[in-house]
Amino acid sequence: MKKSKNSHSIDELLKIMDELRVKCPWDKEQTIDSLKTLTVEETFELVDAINDGDYDEIKNELGDLLLHIIFYSKIADEKQIFNFNDVVESISKKLIHRHPHVYKTKKQLSKEEVKKNWEKLKINEGRDSILSGVPKTLPSLIKALRIQDKVSSAGFKWDSVVNSKNKVIEEFDELSLELERSDSNKIEEEFGDFLFSVINYGRYLGINSENALEKTNRKFTKRFKEMEIKIKNENLELHDLSNSELLAIWNSLK
Repeated sequence: MKKSKNSHSIDELLKIMDELRVKCPWDKEQTIDSLKTLTVEETFELVDAINDGDYDEIKNELGDLLLHIIFYSKIADEKQIFNFNDVVESISKKLIHRHPHVYKTKKQLSKEEVKKNWEKLKINEGRDSILSGVPKTLPSLIKALRIQDKVSSAGFKWDSVVNSKNKVIEEFDELSLELERSDSNKIEEEFGDFLFSVINYGRYLGINSENALEKTNRKFTKRFKEMEIKIKNENLELHDLSNSELLAIWNSLK
């Protein structure tokens, strides 16, 4: 892509950050801790833009995230811990080290072999478990996906789609049994096991459960709003309608 006359460089962005830390009251008072919630928010805004397929907004949200990376680096630099160049150096070294098939052996590997080698290298770097790199604060559904992906790359997985499906059925049967016993703690535990097995089954079908669920959320939201409009256009009130009446309207919109 041709660089426009008014394009800004990363060096200029770093300079802007330097100036803001001196001249802007809000930017001056920010800390590593105060920024973290905003960073999570910016990340979800990026995900929204990706789900919408809005490339202009993806570009804007990537800029916001880049600003946060520079912001954290600037604060660390002020404490003489590390700077932005150190961050770039760190990730560059990591990528080269974890891709020996590209930068060292020049060996052709499959996608699965690459993932397996990646986890082996992380263990060799001193991590005590393949699962050590899974963030504790990840949303539970995404965390389940990451856990399953990581243990699968180490060979801990079902040997067929059928066996994965059978696990879903087994967990559902165990949940049904606990429902009969009416033990709320056990019901919650078995429901969690059931969800975990469903997410894993999705992986064997080539489905990302987070993406699939988000599509269903969007579909449901769209249809529910259409139902609200239909009810309003018929001069009715949502809360005055019975379950059967609501279901009839809902089904008419499918």
